Amino acid sequence: MEIKDAIKKAKENDQTAFNFLLDTFWNDVYAFQLKRTQNENDAEDITIQTFSKAFDKIDTYNEDYKFKTWLITISKNIHIDLVRKQNRTIRNTSKDDEDHYLEIIDDSPTPEDKIITEQNLAKLLRDIKKLKPHYQEVINLRYFQELSYKEISEDLNEPINNVKIKLLRAKKLLAAIITKS
Repeated sequence: MEIKDAIKKAKENDQTAFNFLLDTFWNDVYAFQLKRTQNENDAEDITIQTFSKAFDKIDTYNEDYKFKTWLITISKNIHIDLVRKQNRTIRNTSKDDEDHYLEIIDDSPTPEDKIITEQNLAKLLRDIKKLKPHYQEVINLRYFQELSYKEISEDLNEPINNVKIKLLRAKKLLAAIITKS
């Protein structure tokens, strides 16, 4: 799949296109944030937020610019906003923005889902323990406690789109661990 095709399909809510864009640009955005934050967890959180916001606002993407540049700009702005929030002594808690996240369609099982369900449970649990704790948590909530995205979002106090992207990333990392072993 070509980048332009993927963007066009993503604008039409094509899940495969979202996955392709996430896979293609994850390392670029993550590396950019790792350099800025010098912290793996912060870099990962900001990268998740970047894709969440980008997928939410994909219709506003201007094809005169490179998609990677657009993502990096979003990422940079998220980081700046987080630094500003940390520097404030009084926190403004506004949850209005959380209601405007794009619903990413996730009806059919992905190849990662199939690999995960085919595995022996004991081995699967050992493999899940190899993931970072926040990835273990979303896998546990979704597949073992069988919570909906909305319930996970409320449980973790995170926007639904962040939960979906974190879960997508967790499934990809878990599938990679499973295929290696």
